[in-house]
Amino acid sequence: MKFKSLLVVGALVSLNVVAADEPKADPVTEAGIVKITWQDVDSYRDVKAVSDIQSRYETRTFETLTKNLNKEAAKHFKPNQKLEMVVTDVDLAGDVRPTFGATTNDLRVIKDLYPPRMTFSYKVLDGDQVIVAGDEKLTDMSFMHTTGIRSDKPLSYESKMLADWLKKSITPQL
Repeated sequence: MKFKSLLVVGALVSLNVVAADEPKADPVTEAGIVKITWQDVDSYRDVKAVSDIQSRYETRTFETLTKNLNKEAAKHFKPNQKLEMVVTDVDLAGDVRPTFGATTNDLRVIKDLYPPRMTFSYKVLDGDQVIVAGDEKLTDMSFMHTTGIRSDKPLSYESKMLADWLKKSITPQL
């Protein structure tokens, strides 16, 4: 009987190893005129869920950032223009801390010490023609001291960082 159990456990473990070896597709989010490919998500510095399933949290985070960036881009882009990005690293504002059993969830602590960061390449298309392209490494060191931030909205610091980048770096080139 023990041998049968061992065989079953061995088979299940080997199935998990085979499933883990399959490459995971990079998620792509699209909202209006913004399309973002989230490349190699598992290597990101910090997109850690504190009270949700990790995959669901990542999906919601990526969709929210795309939607918020689209709102800002729609204000500045001409009708035929589109923004495409490939994000290679994300570090959300704050740091995830364990509660050591005090609660069932970890906590995200927001302090000046942990600013939002994002690394990506981008291109602005007018029809099929690339009119602006480049690589960015954004960090908002003053994210806690910016007026007008409403911290009750999810990902407000990251969304403001992307909106500021769009206004300062991309809009003048259009």
